Formats: sequence, C-alpha cells, structure tokens
Amino acid sequence: MNTDIADVRRNYSGDYLDASNTPGEPLALFQQWLALALEREADDANAMTLATVDSLGLPHARIVLLKGIDERGFAFYTSYQSHKGAELANVPHAALVFWWPATQRQVRVEGRVVQVDESESDQYFQHRPRASQLGAWISQQGVEIPDRTWIEERKDRFERLYNGQDVVRPPHWGGYRVVPEIVEFWQGQADRLHDRLRYRRHDDSWNKVRLAP
Repeated sequence: MNTDIADVRRNYSGDYLDASNTPGEPLALFQQWLALALEREADDANAMTLATVDSLGLPHARIVLLKGIDERGFAFYTSYQSHKGAELANVPHAALVFWWPATQRQVRVEGRVVQVDESESDQYFQHRPRASQLGAWISQQGVEIPDRTWIEERKDRFERLYNGQDVVRPPHWGGYRVVPEIVEFWQGQADRLHDRLRYRRHDDSWNKVRLAP
C-alpha cells in the first residue's frame, strides 16, 4: 500500500504548558523535560539537531549528542577539525533542537558557542568507552575517503599504537558549549493549537513570554 506523505499526521494531546506553571528560568524546566524523556525514550533522549552557518551564511545541520547541561549551557563533543568545527570557528553561534515524540515535546535553543576547558574535555574523554576513545583518533570527520578499508586500516594502526596503554585525548578533539540566549519550549496540543513558551536572556535574568502556535 502506498502512503501519501501529505496524509501523514499526528494529533497531539500533551500536558498544558503556560507561563503560570513554569519556573522563571529555562534550565529547571529543561531538566524536568529531559528527565521525563530519559524515562520514556532513554536511547535517544539526548540527541539534538545542531545547526551552524558557514562563511557564506549557508546553514548546515546534523544530529549530535548532548553530553552536559548546567547553568553554563549545553555541551557536546566533536572534532575541532570537522565541518562544524570550522563553521563554529568562523561564526561562533548555533541553534539546537530537541525532539521527544514520546512526550510530544520540542525544545529550541539559540546562543553563542565557546569551547569547553581542556580539563573538562579530558575528564569527559576518560569516561568514554575505549573503542570511542580510539574512534576520536581513527576518524577524520568530513574528509573524503576511498572505502571502508581506509577506516579498518586506521583502526588497526591505532589499536596497535595504544596496545596496553591508556588512550589520550587528541588535541583536535574536545567540547563545545552553547550558551543559551533564547530557549523555546513547545508542547504538542490537539488541532495544531500547540503551547509555546519562549525564554530570552536579558543581562542576568530571563524574560518569559507565550507565543502563538
């Protein structure tokens, strides 16, 4: 049976979201939503779309994993030599999107981007599985390669290199933190009349407003 994509839709029925039942700053609400998402869809709850722009102003987006959240912002880790690394070096601003279908919720984040401290990158790297640590050396993100054999040969090379010893963090690999300036919460509701709440940073405080669906 063929499905017409124009007919694919979902009618939402989420919890009520309003300025009156939410905290004065977005971090507390985000952590509440993330905790519930981890219960409902643990495997992908920390997946987020990261959008950046290049030197020509062209947008680029991909899925990365949230690996830290506190009052400083949203942290993720990657190669500084990747396409996203080059884009962030040129334009240090980004947007994030979290989508949790099980809870019918979406969160958008916009803000400036900074590299996390080397000590923090080292600490996170040491907590990665050994195979993932080696992967940071093996992969040259975004570089054109001839075939899968290229990957397997580099894998063998670095497994031999670090045989019997700890894997150190590559100097070209580490963390970024998105320091939020805008955080928008979206709660699906029936008939496309969704609840939207936007926090915007103003100096050391946050302004909160409700948006039309």
